[in-house]
Amino acid sequence: MAPARTESSAATESRPGLRERKKIKTRQAIRKAAYRLFDEEGYAATSVERIADEAEVSPSTVFRYFPTKEDIVLTDEYDPLMHEALLARPADEPPVTALRRAMLEVIGQAMSQEPGREPAESHQRIRLVLEVPALRARMTEQMSETVRILAAALAGRTGRNADSLELRVCTGALVGAMSEAMFYWANSDEPQEDLFAIVERALRVVERGIPQTLGAE
Repeated sequence: MAPARTESSAATESRPGLRERKKIKTRQAIRKAAYRLFDEEGYAATSVERIADEAEVSPSTVFRYFPTKEDIVLTDEYDPLMHEALLARPADEPPVTALRRAMLEVIGQAMSQEPGREPAESHQRIRLVLEVPALRARMTEQMSETVRILAAALAGRTGRNADSLELRVCTGALVGAMSEAMFYWANSDEPQEDLFAIVERALRVVERGIPQTLGAE
């Protein structure tokens, strides 16, 4: 899980077109309306119909952007961005270092470029994942997919099979560290503490603890 992956590609320097900006605005309106209702009425008590009414869109529009209520909280676009960033890392970087730097690159871009994702909203989002079993279960599914995507990118640079135990363990450790760092931040009495710095610290812990053995059998 990521702080929810970006609404527009961080890799795109030009401003999104009018149609894409409208989509971004609609997604943000739905998400903000949902968070307001989750805070006031609770996650379980808030229906998609209620969210649609609050956001002034139809329920079908909500489902077009977010197939399930859980997706309103969890949907993001970090996976393809991290995959691209990893592929772009220098070929001579150790695999775990390359993955750590790719993850931090995308997280840093997202935190600096995502409009409407204030620390308080990110804090609420992560707290919801911690407190709502359905969200935690859905997040676990998404993390498995993230590991698969990033392991495939590492496979190309290491010569190992994407399903090898080594790749899955190393990738899963870094993805898990990122998620735990976010949970740590959300549980902190100081939510304004720098989330990026906490994630970076967590990823470095994993990097120091994992032997750099992916380059050789």
